[in-house]
Amino acid sequence: MFNIIVLGIVSFLTDVSTEMVYPLLPIFLTATLGTSPAIVGIIEGIAESLASLLKVFSGYWGDKTRKKKELAIVGYGGSLFGKVILVLAGSWGGVLASRVVDRLGKGIRTAPRDALIADSADAKSRGHAFGLHRAMDTFGAVIGVTIAYLLLIRNAADFKRIFFLSMIPAVLGVVALFLVRQPREIKDSGKKFGFSWSLLDGRLKAFLILAFVFNLGNSSNQFLLLRASKIGVSTASVLLLYLAYNLSYGILSYPAGRFSDKVGRKRILVLGYFVYALVYFAFAQVTHVSALWGLFIIYGMYIALTEGVEKALLADIAPSHLRGTVIGLHATLVGLALLPASFIAGFLWDLFGPPAPFYFGASMGLIAAIGLFIILREDVPN
Repeated sequence: MFNIIVLGIVSFLTDVSTEMVYPLLPIFLTATLGTSPAIVGIIEGIAESLASLLKVFSGYWGDKTRKKKELAIVGYGGSLFGKVILVLAGSWGGVLASRVVDRLGKGIRTAPRDALIADSADAKSRGHAFGLHRAMDTFGAVIGVTIAYLLLIRNAADFKRIFFLSMIPAVLGVVALFLVRQPREIKDSGKKFGFSWSLLDGRLKAFLILAFVFNLGNSSNQFLLLRASKIGVSTASVLLLYLAYNLSYGILSYPAGRFSDKVGRKRILVLGYFVYALVYFAFAQVTHVSALWGLFIIYGMYIALTEGVEKALLADIAPSHLRGTVIGLHATLVGLALLPASFIAGFLWDLFGPPAPFYFGASMGLIAAIGLFIILREDVPN
């Protein structure tokens, strides 16, 4: 439990830093630097996809060398360096470089960190562990967005000052990571290391393929923020909407993880994907600012029902000595889908108008819910 709490604190501090920046980027790009929604999609797609290529390799390397903590430190340090580049950025190319470095750091750290969480929890409480971690991570986002909002209303459009201050919690997060202990079972494991697709459970293979397909329609959250901005929401109010999303996500993540330990991962995940389909359909049709509050809160519910529970599911099914590799493989497939997803969303927006990418995303969410219901006919034992 010690590792889970420390890793939660690390993610809390890092998300304070990240979310001071993230919701402002689409507005900074379009309003300050004069770029188009398509460029926003290109930046996010390239950054997320390049980073995701590293996730399977960092997961594999962490399993092979048992240096998961060290990889996590390098990854969190990379994200800190990305903030430095952002402070210096004067064009969308600079923002792209910042996002690539930041996401490369995430690509290096994610799978080893999640494997450390899985290795530090017993099989019956993995949903609990990942739910707690996601809750701490997300409450960091709540604090980050709140700080950004308060700074913004005091110094309108002073984006660079906010970007600079975001480096402080990022530094503290890296320092806290040194407290993590190596799980005993990793030190004592005597299993011969090796990986091939044939080693994976059939349900796991199907789930990985489905995750890739679904994420072709799951574009960057920045399109939700841009949608709100184009409807007429002020920059400061966009931050408050994003805050509402993070509050919903943070409050529900821990109960969702605990509940998945009791009723099984399948039921929670199918519900989550249905919620996604409904909320994206609603984002396509929304015209009133007041309706956005409920939509961002419900979107937070979707994330809470899926993100931590998916990782618990992967840890349940994966061979114990390959958890980092499997978690990294899942993240890589998701990230590879994000490049075309963000391209598709940006160009659908430009060609057919703002509702188009959300109709597409809603369709993919419905396909994912039905597909998951079929492929996990028997729930994964806890």
